[in-house]
Amino acid sequence: MKIAVLVSVGRHPVSGVARYSRNDAAALTLALSLARTNGATLDVLHAGDPSNAALKEYLALGARSVEVLEMPPEADPAPPLAARLRGYELVLTGTCAEGGFDSGMLPYRVAHALAVPLVGAAVELALHDGCAQVRQFMPKGVRRRVEVRLPALIAVHPLANAATSYAYARLREGTIGCAAAPAADAARACDADRAAWTIRAASAKPVRLAAAEKRSGHARMLSATTTESRGGSVVIEGSSVEKAQVILAYLREHQLVDY
Repeated sequence: MKIAVLVSVGRHPVSGVARYSRNDAAALTLALSLARTNGATLDVLHAGDPSNAALKEYLALGARSVEVLEMPPEADPAPPLAARLRGYELVLTGTCAEGGFDSGMLPYRVAHALAVPLVGAAVELALHDGCAQVRQFMPKGVRRRVEVRLPALIAVHPLANAATSYAYARLREGTIGCAAAPAADAARACDADRAAWTIRAASAKPVRLAAAEKRSGHARMLSATTTESRGGSVVIEGSSVEKAQVILAYLREHQLVDY
């Protein structure tokens, strides 16, 4: 049996430094457990830059080697990955990468190209009689068990039941292998529409100040069905300084500013 794990390069939420993706690390931990219990072979794949230092962290998390399909950052990784993954019974991925505006569509596109079923939001996974038994994460604490026949692609939820272990010795022993993407796939991977896009760093959006709701639940239910005045004051007369003082007093009253 052949199992593959797709890993990406994560990004620290504060410093922005490249690191391993915590979601993909959970998928790798689940795959390592399945490979040990079922005697399967495990391959770890990445599409991108093989010189990225963050890929070595997956070696410390248990991967013996990471195979990198080398391609430029603007290329579409789905076609080359789908071509490389043909013949695998089980493919594990994270839900999405950690780039901020990642769409999370890669697992769906790869599954569509391979013509295999996809099960998302997996928190537990077991193999039995050619099927994958998946426990799915659902909203409000609900969990659901589903069974899918292999081959299949499983997208792992960030809250998966997987405790990762980091060992520096494994990082020194593992290897990063580079493989060129097929020429035909590389040509399809270049999206012509990207030439018209402008890529820049995301800027912080202004935070809207809103006073905390102090009414009871019954009063809020009544306001949803009736039209009522919410109070407040309209300041028309006076100078700009006096109007600004009224606004500042409102912000201080509702503890929206601390000065």
